[in-house]
Amino acid sequence: MVRLVVYLLTIALIASGLAWLADKPGTLQIAWQGYDIETSVFRAVVILAAAVATLVFLWSVFRALWNSPAALGHRLLRQRQKKGLDALSGGLIAIGAGDSALASRFALQARKTLPHEPLTHLLRAQSAELAGDRAAARRIYEAMLASPETEQLGLRGLFLEAQREGAGEAARQFAARALKANPKLGWSSTALFEQQCKQKDWPGALATLDHAKKSGHIAKAAFDRKRAVLLTAKAVEIEDDAPDKALAWALEAHALAPDLVPAAVVAGRILASRGNTAKAAKVLQKTWTKSPHPDLASTYAHARIGDSTRDRLDRVRQLAALNPHSIESPIAVATTATEARMYDEARRALEPLLADRLTQRVAMLMARIEAGENGEKGRVREWLARAMHAARDPAWMADGVISDHWEPTSPVDGRLDAFQWRVPVETTDGKGSEILASKINELIAIAPVAGRVDDGPSELGKVNSPDDIESKLAQSDSDVVEAEPVTVTAKPNGAFNGAAGPLPVADDAATVIKRPSPDRSPVAKPDTTFFATPRAPDDPGTDPAEPELEQPVARRNFRTVN
Repeated sequence: MVRLVVYLLTIALIASGLAWLADKPGTLQIAWQGYDIETSVFRAVVILAAAVATLVFLWSVFRALWNSPAALGHRLLRQRQKKGLDALSGGLIAIGAGDSALASRFALQARKTLPHEPLTHLLRAQSAELAGDRAAARRIYEAMLASPETEQLGLRGLFLEAQREGAGEAARQFAARALKANPKLGWSSTALFEQQCKQKDWPGALATLDHAKKSGHIAKAAFDRKRAVLLTAKAVEIEDDAPDKALAWALEAHALAPDLVPAAVVAGRILASRGNTAKAAKVLQKTWTKSPHPDLASTYAHARIGDSTRDRLDRVRQLAALNPHSIESPIAVATTATEARMYDEARRALEPLLADRLTQRVAMLMARIEAGENGEKGRVREWLARAMHAARDPAWMADGVISDHWEPTSPVDGRLDAFQWRVPVETTDGKGSEILASKINELIAIAPVAGRVDDGPSELGKVNSPDDIESKLAQSDSDVVEAEPVTVTAKPNGAFNGAAGPLPVADDAATVIKRPSPDRSPVAKPDTTFFATPRAPDDPGTDPAEPELEQPVARRNFRTVN
């Protein structure tokens, strides 16, 4: 609008000027070189304006002719660029759509029209990947490393290719080079950290994690958690060889992540071994309130060396009171009470769980209680059978893999902090069933109703999988025979007479059961006598036991091995 107004004003001024000159014609006379020219002022102005316009027109024509080659070249270049950009656009769309043939055709056209464009290299590499030509893609990415403009793009492409092929070391080197070229890159620090975790390079992973925090690529909460897991991994590895460093790392990890169970267990175990019971208890209690775990209860119970089982029970009661709503609290009390042979208290601790919170561990604890208190084979078998159908207990799980111990990384993809303590929903490797079967085997092996003898376990103890348990338990009572009593001679120091070594007997009972011969007749009484202590070897007890010179063992029924 402004330009139109200016244009109209200019036309009006010119017209007004010409009209003014026409009203005042005047006379203009020019005498030059014998020529005498006389005309009006209006005519002279018109002729001058026409001459100037002619000169401007001629100059424009001359300049256009002079610049025509360059203009023609620019025109062709613009057309070529337009074709190249159209090829790049079409190629990227084809790659997104998964059309490898169309993407390759556009990549070839882009290479002809825009050979030095970084997007052309990217289109060619991705079209080669889409077509399955990995070698060509790697060559293109390697060619990008020669130019500073495309070096980072080439490094990322080579890293992704190495990652697809499972070349962990090559991927790590490409990520490290990309991080060195541009420390502000987020993907390179993340990729390098993941590769270092897969290779269990904990010092390198810690350095990369610190760099990521300084660059602002990771939040403080995530940084603290990852650092705690890495420090715990280092502490677990050197706990036996360098306990001082392991303790320092475990305490730092506990301060960063108080709910990290392995860090608290390592710190508590080392502190307890050095006699620092108070600090060990403080660490374990703090973690117990946030993440109750059987390892915490076990470490807490044995925090003071030389305590009796009753002292351990008192300490576990205090720990359970810190988190009374967790199922781990009554289980920990019941376990310690069973070790102390206080079966009534163990029953009371488990009673609230028997109705609607029965799990496999609870059922097996009840079987241990029945075996240790009454030795009733029927009740033991009942609880073992119920354990097979009870709800599963929490376990360390990562990517569908169940483990009996914590690991810092996933065994599937090497991801850090993948293991979680939770109830398994479904397993593909049967690890949970193997764990349960092994626990039941241990219980059967130590129970008085199915004890071990000098030449092997009973048939009930041979459990290969949970599916075999009920068939083992449901066998007819026709296989049950009686064994002759065995006389044992006890000594004050708990030694045994005659035998070269102790036989595998129960920790909860001093009963010895002999296996009859294959024809189901009792075996002759052996000459060797031995003593099995009724409590744990590391339990000094509260009162010194008065040894008896001779103690007959009650006659027990047992199952023969066919």
